[in-house]
Parts: sequence; C-alpha cells; structure tokens
Amino acid sequence: MPALQLDNGELITEGAIIVQYVADQKPETGLAPAAGTPERRRLQEWLHFVATELHKGFGPIFNPKGNDELRAALKERLYTRFEFLSKSLEGRNYLLGDTFTVADGYAYYVLRNLIRLDGKAALEQRPVLKAYFERVAARPAVKAALLAEGLS
Repeated sequence: MPALQLDNGELITEGAIIVQYVADQKPETGLAPAAGTPERRRLQEWLHFVATELHKGFGPIFNPKGNDELRAALKERLYTRFEFLSKSLEGRNYLLGDTFTVADGYAYYVLRNLIRLDGKAALEQRPVLKAYFERVAARPAVKAALLAEGLS
C-alpha cells in the first residue's frame, strides 16, 4: 500500500489521496485543480476510476493462484474499462482537457501495467490510448522519473 509520512508524523495512505496532497503543496504547478471546484471533482472522479476500475483490476489477473478461465474473464472486464478511458480521451490531450494533472500520471502508470500484461500490442489496438501514453511519456518530468527509477 502506498504511504507518505509527513514531517509531523501523520501518515497518508492511498495513491489517489497522496498525489492530491503532493499537488496541493505546489498549486502553481496546476497538477490538481483547486479544492472545491467542479474541476477538482472531475479530477477526483478520474483518480477514483483509475484506482478502482483499472489499477485494482490487475491484481487478480497477476495472481498465480488464478486459473486461465478466470484470468480471461477478468482481462475482458478490464479491457472494457480501458475502452471507456479511450472513449473519454477522444478529442482531448489529457483527462481534464488540455491540462496534465496527477490523474494523467496515475493513468500512465496503469497503462504501463497494460503493456506488462499484453505487450505493446495492447496499445497498438487502441490508437487513442497509444497517443495519450506517448504524449504523457514525452513529458520531461515523466522521462526524469522513469530514469530515476531505472524504468526508462
């Protein structure tokens, strides 16, 4: 489980909450819209969707105790969620429009899991997701983060 311990000892858990907290520390970056705005609610919806409908869906598929029939059914369900993401991105650069947010960073992470699951063909079959993935991957901060983690 992701966790962030603050200087005062408080522990924050859950990735979607942590990324909002981090973004709120530097509001001028625009990584999260201001709290209480309709845009912030859209961000929270996307973070929740990515966490519960995409990210969470990979765990059972990668579980070595699952059988092939179960994995196939779970993958099919997961693919429908990625189709929703794809349709939602049509005509947009990012989940909230033209502005990159922490939700896009999280979506990029789960798209990397999709590639891990099905190889690059997973994105080749989904041109909107492929273009989105490449757009996020081209961001200098994303390149730097992947390099720092040894994932580039």
